[in-house]
Amino acid sequence: MNRFQDIDIIDVDQEHMLGRIHSFENSSALDGPGIRVVVFMQGCQFRCKYCHNRDSWDLHAGELYSVAEVIERILPYRLFMQASNGGVTVSGGEALLQPEFVTLLFKQLKKLGFHTCLDTNGYVSDHLYGPKLDELLSYTDLVLLDLKQLNRRKHEALTGVSNDRPRNFARYLADCNFPIWVRHVLVPGYTDDEKDLRALAVFLQPMLNVKKIEILPYHRMGITKWEDMGFDYPLAAVEPPLHEKVLEIVDMFKTDYGLTVFAP
Repeated sequence: MNRFQDIDIIDVDQEHMLGRIHSFENSSALDGPGIRVVVFMQGCQFRCKYCHNRDSWDLHAGELYSVAEVIERILPYRLFMQASNGGVTVSGGEALLQPEFVTLLFKQLKKLGFHTCLDTNGYVSDHLYGPKLDELLSYTDLVLLDLKQLNRRKHEALTGVSNDRPRNFARYLADCNFPIWVRHVLVPGYTDDEKDLRALAVFLQPMLNVKKIEILPYHRMGITKWEDMGFDYPLAAVEPPLHEKVLEIVDMFKTDYGLTVFAP
């Protein structure tokens, strides 16, 4: 028996929609405002050399959940999240590979009063623009947009795909004046070149919808997953950036471009 049928949170004609879920995190302070439950969707188009969820790439893996089952996992943390002005973040993998499921999930979460956040790499296909994307954004409070590298050639070398779509999605959100936080992972030798960072700052500077930029230092926490799956971790020899280097970049974004930038 569905313990939430008396709340009427699932529309009858959509109650059997299923999404592929990689995992859940029940208490995160790093994926949007406040304390949040994070739903990691399965599947990703990117092949990032530093990916810490290597097992999330496969489009056909993960576990199938209904929206009601996802909400059942979330509800026990409701008061905890609300006390911190937190909410629910849907991440990945890549959440926009399952836009209908995320739309329905966010629709029901908004009925229950949750703050909703979409964490995405921005690799939005042309067919998603229009009513589908607009409906999803209508139930979304904030987008976390991960811009990995503004240089197209370097982006392809790092992720395996072009950065045209993420750039276009960033412009689309700016045109809509939709609130976003931009995230940039600082990977020594890959995304820390000053010329590239200044190009990113120039790209973001006129976008008034950018509420915050997060400079996130690269880490090697995902190496065990790569090894457990029988793969060599491509960046095993790359050390995390020095904290002083991160602070220098934060200061550059703030001082030279007037941007609101933070680092953990």
